[in-house]
Amino acid sequence: MNVLFVIAGLMAIAGVLGVILAKPPVYQVIATVFSFLGLAALYLSLQSEFLAVIQLIVYGGAIMILFLFVIALLTARRDPVEKDLGQLTTAKLLGFAVGGALLVMLAVVGLFGGEGGLAWAQVPADFGQLKPFGHELLTTNVFPFEILAFVLMVAVIGVTILVGRHRA
Repeated sequence: MNVLFVIAGLMAIAGVLGVILAKPPVYQVIATVFSFLGLAALYLSLQSEFLAVIQLIVYGGAIMILFLFVIALLTARRDPVEKDLGQLTTAKLLGFAVGGALLVMLAVVGLFGGEGGLAWAQVPADFGQLKPFGHELLTTNVFPFEILAFVLMVAVIGVTILVGRHRA
């Protein structure tokens, strides 16, 4: 079993657990991004570079920035920000843990991935290529794709309505 695959799988599971266990919504979004990074690394371990890049750009980038923007709009306050300089909080420890995990993953990829070291997992020759991905997405899975687009549109309209309300 590929070491990168195991580390990326654990990273994705840790991100999902962070989404479930975190209380502030911003921490949940950050944990979701961490999970998406793990999924992108899983795609890389399966030699599916296109899906890994799409995972990072679309989900890790655009969708999560939209979620952070919505959370910021819904929880905006006019209270001054308090700073706790010099204290090692749980968020800082979690940040160091995430950074350490990413550093370990990069070291594993540098030492064992790709050209040298351990061999990649055996996957079909056309796995992760654009043509079979597009064919499956727009023929076999077109209905779930359209349902997902509709749900996201309803969510954006709902947030717009919620943000537009004036507080009494």
